[in-house]
Amino acid sequence: MHTQEEVLQILDEVLGLKGRTASFTRDTALHGSLIELDSMAVVSLMAVLEERCGITIEDSEIDASIFSSVGSLVAYVEGKRRADGGQRSSAIDSEYR
Repeated sequence: MHTQEEVLQILDEVLGLKGRTASFTRDTALHGSLIELDSMAVVSLMAVLEERCGITIEDSEIDASIFSSVGSLVAYVEGKRRADGGQRSSAIDSEYR
């Protein structure tokens, strides 16, 4: 599974979007456009991203720009995976290894 597909699946699950992410593209705005993406949802989203994507998100890295669009969130996750040595420990990805 590609990072964008994985991130969209996580967004759909965490935010309870009931499949709405199927129509999302890299340009789809998130922060400020999705009422479901409030501050509590961001905390939950970060926890699930860490767990399923095998990344560590430092508090000092958190910036609204990360959540501005699907593309910015995907780019952040991809960058963290590279910085963390390319480890991908998600259960989803392990099915495809």
